[in-house]
Amino acid sequence: MSATKIIHSIPSDPLTGSISVPVYQTSTFIQDAPGVNKGYDYARSNNPTRKALEDVVAGLEGGHAAFAFATGLAAIDAVLKTLKSGDEIVAVDDIYGGAYRLFTHVYEKLGLNIKYVDTTIVENVANAVSSKTKFIWIESPTNPTLKVSDIKAIANIAKSINALLVVDNTFASPIAQQPLALGADIVIHSGTKYIGGHSDLVAGLVVTKTQELSEQIKFIQNASGGILGPWDCFLTIRGIETLDIRYRKQCENAQKVAEFLLKCDQVDNVYFPGLTAHKNHEIAKRQQNGLFGGIISFTLKDDTVAAANVFVTNTNYFKLAESLGGVKSLLCHPPQMTHASVPREKRLQTGIKDSLIRLSCGIEEAEDLIKDLESAFKRVASKKLVQAI
Repeated sequence: MSATKIIHSIPSDPLTGSISVPVYQTSTFIQDAPGVNKGYDYARSNNPTRKALEDVVAGLEGGHAAFAFATGLAAIDAVLKTLKSGDEIVAVDDIYGGAYRLFTHVYEKLGLNIKYVDTTIVENVANAVSSKTKFIWIESPTNPTLKVSDIKAIANIAKSINALLVVDNTFASPIAQQPLALGADIVIHSGTKYIGGHSDLVAGLVVTKTQELSEQIKFIQNASGGILGPWDCFLTIRGIETLDIRYRKQCENAQKVAEFLLKCDQVDNVYFPGLTAHKNHEIAKRQQNGLFGGIISFTLKDDTVAAANVFVTNTNYFKLAESLGGVKSLLCHPPQMTHASVPREKRLQTGIKDSLIRLSCGIEEAEDLIKDLESAFKRVASKKLVQAI
């Protein structure tokens, strides 16, 4: 969807002519008679501001319908609730720590079986699935090591066993990647990230491909009640208005920063799909429309938590914080922050080394971001020098 179509897919208010979607800050709606209303009866079930957001997001992803939840994890939870005890999920091994925690500490106890595989190798997925597999669950790119999986190939595997492919599209955003068009059945977003874009809200979004799936998620949204409030819906809509221009600038910045990191003596590995050395660069180039996102991860040659701590506490423009995708650049240390709930042994198996640092490039000038990182590298080097003396 072009920037023009995105902006003009957001409706104006037919009642007043307001160019912005109104915030319907109400808990209930007056009815003409029992069950006779103007399409709304109670705000958990529906709300005009939320409906506007959901319609816009469905259009962004080319889906049948979309559903807005209070957080990204609430969106994931709603999708999981379509399963039953004994069902199986084949999931990407490098999965978001919050999703891993939810899978492991909540749903495995309720009888779901989760298999984790490196989905960047299609054969791994084919070998892992079984007659009990109901979902193949991937992030592409993944959080935090930016693994890229072939969505179309994995969708074919899912269809061959009558399973569904769920794609977390948070890192690529609808600007770069359209998983439903590539064969996925359900798309999930943490709307907190690129879609909201300003680090001022938390939100989750589910986009469904078919009417049947839409009816299932709508029922769960209403029955479980983890909905996104009208004000946060308004903020998310406002974020979508600049999504295209923001995301493209962040991609541009990340490419420059990643190329800088490749040349740094203190850096061991750089993880970014826009680098030709990336394992699945060509797949990313094809299915992400040549846009590689604003997230970069890298490890230090001094692969210690101590070295990482020095680095992440000595930047100026990159603010140390959870989350990503906002207009201000952020950085974090996943082993102690976003992925602390994942056991260290499993983290190491999936490439999350002790020194792994994740950068989220904002819309500042790339040259300023690079100077900021150079300063942090100098602090790491001086710290080592002091220790050596």
